[in-house]
Amino acid sequence: MLMNGFDNGVLPLLGFAMLALAVVAFVLALLAREDAYRAAEKQTKTFWLVILGVTVLVDFFLGMLFLEIAGLVATIVFFVDVRPALKQVSGGGGGRRKGGSSSDGPYGPYNGGR
Repeated sequence: MLMNGFDNGVLPLLGFAMLALAVVAFVLALLAREDAYRAAEKQTKTFWLVILGVTVLVDFFLGMLFLEIAGLVATIVFFVDVRPALKQVSGGGGGRRKGGSSSDGPYGPYNGGR
């Protein structure tokens, strides 16, 4: 009884979550510039598009658990390692927001105690 609920409820949700994560990673990899991959000293854009594209296809069509887990590992590596490096070399990884004045603190402008 419990396994039937698990097979019909939880596993499809996990499959949809892995598919959604792979699609988002693929789109982010597609939008990044080719030279950012080289500047970040990561694999090429083509490499990541192939890996993540195969992951999307496996998650969507095949449903083979071993390949889905391998694709999930690749997707996590992209999000944890590659994407932050790409953001850093592309100028999107800075902690300081753009357009503030010199009197701005970490929580907004400093008004001198007024």
